[in-house]
Amino acid sequence: PPSFFSSSDAICNFVICNDSSLRSQPIIFNPDFFVEKLRHEKPEVFTELVVSNITRLIDLPGAELAQLMGEEDPKLPGGNGLASGFLRSLMSLKRKEKGVVFGSPLTEEGIAQVSQLIEYLHKHLRAEGLFRVPGNSIRQQILKDALNSGTDIDLDSGEFHSNDVATLLKMFLGELPEPLLTHKHFHAHLKIADLTLFDEKGNKTSTPDKERQIEALQLLFLILPAPNRSLLKLLLDLLYQTAKKQDKNKMSAHNLALMFAPHILWPRNVTANDLQENITKLNNGVTFMIKHSQKLFKAPAYIRECARLHYLGSRAHASKDDLDLLTSPSSKELQPLKSQKRSRLDTCHQEETQQRTEEALKELFRHVHNMPDSAKKKKLIRQFNKHPTVLTPGSDVRTPPVQRRTRSRSFSGLIKRKVLGTPVIMERKSRDVTPEPERASKENIHLLQKCGSPAHMSPGKMKFLEGQKEGSCRRVRARLLSKESSSL
Repeated sequence: PPSFFSSSDAICNFVICNDSSLRSQPIIFNPDFFVEKLRHEKPEVFTELVVSNITRLIDLPGAELAQLMGEEDPKLPGGNGLASGFLRSLMSLKRKEKGVVFGSPLTEEGIAQVSQLIEYLHKHLRAEGLFRVPGNSIRQQILKDALNSGTDIDLDSGEFHSNDVATLLKMFLGELPEPLLTHKHFHAHLKIADLTLFDEKGNKTSTPDKERQIEALQLLFLILPAPNRSLLKLLLDLLYQTAKKQDKNKMSAHNLALMFAPHILWPRNVTANDLQENITKLNNGVTFMIKHSQKLFKAPAYIRECARLHYLGSRAHASKDDLDLLTSPSSKELQPLKSQKRSRLDTCHQEETQQRTEEALKELFRHVHNMPDSAKKKKLIRQFNKHPTVLTPGSDVRTPPVQRRTRSRSFSGLIKRKVLGTPVIMERKSRDVTPEPERASKENIHLLQKCGSPAHMSPGKMKFLEGQKEGSCRRVRARLLSKESSSL
């Protein structure tokens, strides 16, 4: 039988199947393959790429951007009144009893247990008042203890009601140490809710800009922790399917958002009074996520292309497995054409990237030299002098990158050569220049063509040629003397 292995940390999923009837099915390639590969192999590069595009869409001041990047602790709203402080203390007391699943930080084990609840609810979406009507507290406690202990549960046995399971799912989310969308992302979600369209004069309107909101959420979800992103996808898909059955269960996307916004987006230990005017934004934001959940977990096209070029833009990063995944077995005859086209694209991309890099390096080197004398400047100069000088990138232009690997270069040497010149290249070019052969006279060429090479001439023939040459010289001298005498 087929066996399926999946993990939220896995780059892609594999299906191992011995059933001959399924072998002919086409292999579906994950369009976000290189995005996931970049996220797992180079998280810093990936985060910088995503965050730079988030700040292009929404305005995040320095403090909020630092919070999003995890460089500062999130500054969250909170009331100072006695009532709100009392309620927050009650909430924190409720979370003190931590179990293996409930009340603990989100883990793969916890997601595996809770996914049983989600799978069960998918079968009971028609229950009226689902997620609004509370279940039986005794049955919920039995189910909670079973999930915490890791005991196998048969939810289809009829012992539990759908309202019990739905309420327990909300309880699990509410007891997490931080909301599913994390405290770091709180201010970014408020800014996304403010994205609106502009009129013809460039003034903001009250109409939400749905395209930009979707794009911003796609980017923001990309930098969520892997367990949070996995569970969020399962949850939003469940709520999307529930809203599609609202004619039966009476639960629209907005009604579901009212139930779940406090658990997945509101900061912990806050009340409605703490959030005040932001409550409407937060509830509408969750409503928007539910309605467009089928689009939010796909990386934007430009992020896919950047990730692809990061690995396939140079041959040094491309592997045979990566290239094989991009080609189908039925198109082997097109491989030479595809490889040539990819080579041209990669070369153009490298040249463009190299030009931008060289300009930045020049500016950096000038900046270092213009710095006032200090210990930091001396340290940088010493660091530059440590590395040997190597050839500049320009010397490799004649050889396409697909024919040989790119030579490693030192950072400091690259800066020095671009600003101070390239004497090494000039010297190398002067050595490589092939000396131009001496120009043979027309008479010698004619004689060689007529008589052949000297090695194949007979002694008599060579003497004859020498005589011819001496005779021609005497005739030239005689003509010159006659011209001089006539001029006199």
